[in-house]
Amino acid sequence: MADFPASVLAAQSNFRAILDATASPGTVRPITAEVPPPTPLTAGAAAVALTLCDGDTPVWLDAALRNSEAVCQWLRFHCGCKLTDAPGDAAFAFVSAAAALPPFATFNLGTPDYPDRSTTIVLAVETLQAGPPLMLSGPGIRDTQVLRAAPLPADMPARLADNRALFPRGVDLILVTATEVAALPRSVRLAAQEGA
Repeated sequence: MADFPASVLAAQSNFRAILDATASPGTVRPITAEVPPPTPLTAGAAAVALTLCDGDTPVWLDAALRNSEAVCQWLRFHCGCKLTDAPGDAAFAFVSAAAALPPFATFNLGTPDYPDRSTTIVLAVETLQAGPPLMLSGPGIRDTQVLRAAPLPADMPARLADNRALFPRGVDLILVTATEVAALPRSVRLAAQEGA
C-alpha cells in the first residue's frame, strides 16, 4: 500500500486515524508522514496519499500541486498512483489550499447504483483547532460535534448542505494539517449554529 520506511506500523496507525476520523465526523486524529513530501504537498496530505492511494487509484491534483514536478514524481514513486487531469475521473483529489477547492460538482459524485465511486477530496488546512465552528450531526455523532478548521471556503456550510442533499451520492472530504486529520463524509449534516 504505502512506502513507510520504518515499518507497517506507521501505515496501520495512519489508516486507523483516517478510519476513526471518518467514522466519527468532526473529530481530530493525529497523523504522521514517514516520508517527507516536497512542497506544496503537506505532510498530512502525504500521509493520506501513502495510506490510501495505490496503482489502481486515479488521483487529481490542484494546479499548485500539479505544476510541481517534484510532487508528481513523489506520488508516482511512493504511491504508484495514476494522475488524471479530469477531476471527475478521480478517486482522490488533493487540494493544497481552500481557495483552490473547485465546486464539489466538478468531482465524481457517484451514481445511485454506485455511490461508493465518488471522489474523496483531501483538503490541506492550516489548523483543525481554530476557525468558524461547523456544528455537525449525523451518523457517527452523538447529538452534535463541533469542528473548527481554517482556512475553509466561505461557502463551505452551503457546500456541505448541498452535498448532504445528494446522499447516498456526494463527495467525502478529508481535512489535513501537517499532523492532524478530520473527516466530513457525505453523511454529515450541519446542525443549527449557536453563537457562531
